[in-house]
Amino acid sequence: MASRLVTLFFLLILIASLPVLSLSFSQFKSLFSLAHSLMSRVANLRASRGDFSGSQRARVIANKLERGFGGLGFLASMWSLAWDYAKNYAWRDLAFSELYDAVPDMNELLRALAELTGLESDTARARWVSRNYQSLFRLCNSILQRLLKVFWKSGAWRDVVETIRMEVMDGGLLKDCLELGSGDLRGMIQILKDLALNFHSSFGRRNEL
Repeated sequence: MASRLVTLFFLLILIASLPVLSLSFSQFKSLFSLAHSLMSRVANLRASRGDFSGSQRARVIANKLERGFGGLGFLASMWSLAWDYAKNYAWRDLAFSELYDAVPDMNELLRALAELTGLESDTARARWVSRNYQSLFRLCNSILQRLLKVFWKSGAWRDVVETIRMEVMDGGLLKDCLELGSGDLRGMIQILKDLALNFHSSFGRRNEL
């Protein structure tokens, strides 16, 4: 128990010593909490319509999120991210660039999801999704591809992003998320955008010093 407390103490010190990650700590936590909630709902939706293999895949993702980013697992993942940030300048520069370059796609996706949310009937929403699905699919794929470049190192972060991308590409995950409503998805994209802007702002200030 004492050794775990010591580890936790040094984890917090390292994260706090890197302002950009310290600022983003709660955002990362919220992001993965939303993702876990959404994947659990997707699993239930698929099970309700008899798609048990699809439901199991969604539960596997939810379990990965809970196992890799819950409790001390989340702190360990932040330790790994903070350590890479501190020692690998090439990765840091790439991460900032990829995240910031994804902001236009995030803005476009947020505008589209806001439009979907404003529709009042299930019929209108279904028609809207049918008309705009390919565009939404392209935007999601572009954002996920950039995240794979950000989380280049094997581990929990890359594993989750890679699994989600595969499920979007081949498993109809985006359609399921839209069927459940756009609230959680919008929240996740907004957090990613805020993180990208936070990283860019912090990196820009450091370069000016």
